[in-house]
Amino acid sequence: MQNIQNQPYTKTRTKTFDLVITAFLAALIFVATLINIKLPIGQGGLIHLGTSMLFMAAILFGPKKGALAGAIGMGLFDILGGWAIWAPTTIIARALQGFIVGKIAWSNGRRGDNIRFNILAAILSMPLMMAVYYIGQGIMYNNWVAPLASIPGDMIQNVVGLLIAIPVCIVLKKTPYFKRKF
Repeated sequence: MQNIQNQPYTKTRTKTFDLVITAFLAALIFVATLINIKLPIGQGGLIHLGTSMLFMAAILFGPKKGALAGAIGMGLFDILGGWAIWAPTTIIARALQGFIVGKIAWSNGRRGDNIRFNILAAILSMPLMMAVYYIGQGIMYNNWVAPLASIPGDMIQNVVGLLIAIPVCIVLKKTPYFKRKF
């Protein structure tokens, strides 16, 4: 029987590594979401750095890790930060957003290497994220007009996230870790 330590990458080690990376990304997204500004408009909107971390996670690590890290990180923020009523909506919205960004950024073997596709991915994810929050607010408040007030804040949050994430991803993609092909 071979010693597992002598094997470079077994399926178990790869799954463990994926789990650790996803947990680390979720923690980064959680902490980045703590850095926020409460908006004076809308129903509980925040401008925070969690969106930029979600974009980076999905672009650098793909759709599965982007979806899980975004849902877990921002969902935990809502639960632990006094916004628990928002957690189900956040988990759905951010899982979908992370998946879409990662899926487009990693399409056709790109692995998040194409800046134009990364920007396109983030932009295309924004309307779906905003739609999920709109529907969640509409259901929570039994009102389909009031949630419209949150759309400008959601747009600002996403644009700020994009403006931070893309340059950081460009720099990180030049590091030895991301130049490797797993």
